[in-house]
Amino acid sequence: MNALNTLIEQAAARGNALPGTRYRGMARDWSFAFEEEDGGMLLVNEGGSYSARPLDAAAEPTLHLRSSAQNWAELAKDKPAPGFQTLYTLALTGQLELHGDLLALQQYILSLELMLGTLPAPPADLDGPPQPEIETVQGRYLNLSHQGKAHRIYFEEAGSGIPLLCLHTAGADGRQYRGLLNDPAVTDRFRVIVFDLPMHGKSSLYPGNPDQHYRLNTDDYVALTMAMVNALDLDRPVVMGCSIGGRAVLHLALRHGASFRAAIGLQSALQAHTATDMSGSTISELWRPDVNSPEVSAAAVAAITAPTGDARARWETLWYYMQGGPGVFLGDLYYYFVDGDLRNIPLDGLRDGPCPLYLLTGEYDCSATPEMTRELAEIVAPKRFEVMKDLGHFPMSENYPQFREYLLPVLQDVAATGEAQA
Repeated sequence: MNALNTLIEQAAARGNALPGTRYRGMARDWSFAFEEEDGGMLLVNEGGSYSARPLDAAAEPTLHLRSSAQNWAELAKDKPAPGFQTLYTLALTGQLELHGDLLALQQYILSLELMLGTLPAPPADLDGPPQPEIETVQGRYLNLSHQGKAHRIYFEEAGSGIPLLCLHTAGADGRQYRGLLNDPAVTDRFRVIVFDLPMHGKSSLYPGNPDQHYRLNTDDYVALTMAMVNALDLDRPVVMGCSIGGRAVLHLALRHGASFRAAIGLQSALQAHTATDMSGSTISELWRPDVNSPEVSAAAVAAITAPTGDARARWETLWYYMQGGPGVFLGDLYYYFVDGDLRNIPLDGLRDGPCPLYLLTGEYDCSATPEMTRELAEIVAPKRFEVMKDLGHFPMSENYPQFREYLLPVLQDVAATGEAQA
């Protein structure tokens, strides 16, 4: 039996064993044809019961999914190569042809990833400490007037010393930095501060009509971050951000470089690959009534994470995206893909400016790829650029123990540079 046949046979077995996948399947029957050069297999859902069947000429599948035998074999590995880690990743990188009812795929993409084994099932056992523990992380609300409007911003902090201001990713919140906030190797020397953008996490609604079309733009993002720096009276903090935050640190260093001790960009690039859905069209399924947008968001996020690391941490990363408000993730992506594009902006201030720049990028990210960060590094000559092995787009949350091996030397360099200048 070839790799594709085995993959679909196992997918049907997993689908029948996972209660959530069986429950989702009751909403609609479908048959997906997984095809390669010499044939294929049908994965059939009938009322939440799954079966694998040979693909024959009489079949009329709901959707055709076609790729090469080599690609299917790579997808089936325990540790596929970057660009092959999920079904969604194959689609994003142009290695999967789709024909038929794409809505069915969007409605069941998270179930499919579970069934194919590209996502591990959520862990059933959650071993806790032998005795109850209260974390040292403190959460508070900051009320401030910004651009003539009242804001109520939630932030968390831990540690003391050099301020380290952290910016979360699109559609998520500051919980992504939980590992960092609880790491004494960081907090013994740095005061780590993480805030939720308006409409994200525990921060309040963005002032105005709650049903308005939210779009994050560069000016607002930079201005709000500087408002947080000033309101918390941070003396030349280090700023670190990931994804949209990784883009924002570049804008902050360009516009306010003298206000920061250093900028650490995680998954930073001049721009990002065009926002597309499974059909290759502009993303729309993140905010539509006939699709479970939180599950689509989770599947899209899974596509740019690494297949390694702790399953619990990976699912925690996806869970943040299942909790976002309607239209918020999509609104953040406007900044990421459109308004925050740096390709036509002079970048001399990043190369020769007062703010040292560090760039760290996960090898499994197909949104801000290592090649894209390398292109940025060649232009701005950062103090350090590294591609992080076994990490994807969310290094600080999907696998913090692996991420800290790259981060701690950067923080040590930042601290040593500050001491030398004092």
